[in-house]
Amino acid sequence: MAIKHQFQAEANWVSRQIQENSAKRFYSKSHQINIEGKPILNVSAAKAFKGDPELYNPEDLLLSSLVSCHMMSYLYVCYQNGIEVLEYSDNAEATLEVSPDGSGRFTEVRLNPKVKISSHDKIELAIELHTKANQLCFIANSCNFPISHNATCEIFTI
Repeated sequence: MAIKHQFQAEANWVSRQIQENSAKRFYSKSHQINIEGKPILNVSAAKAFKGDPELYNPEDLLLSSLVSCHMMSYLYVCYQNGIEVLEYSDNAEATLEVSPDGSGRFTEVRLNPKVKISSHDKIELAIELHTKANQLCFIANSCNFPISHNATCEIFTI
């Protein structure tokens, strides 16, 4: 039997009309996401979609979720395999494709994790474990687009 967990988020938006003319009406895309017990998250649309470029947007947050979940899954499988991870960073990229009708979707995400470990003899395994981490990642398992990994691994030196 599967274990189920529930998550809740509340979105709040108030109309703040930015511009109106006879042809088009534009509204602020800025809003707040409230999750109980956590700081309010101020969100907008991406700049390309007339949002506030200083705020996070849903595309940022989806990519961030993938990066974060993959990292946590990776640390878990490394622990299971006796690999001591000393540093982890990722400079991920996502491609969003917008259709002529205005709909859109992510078509791919490229994770570029850079890992530093303590043991030279486990570099190959450390790179291979990104595949296992992807299989375990809750967010990756919820996506309908390919997620690739261009992982590098090296020995941590002082």
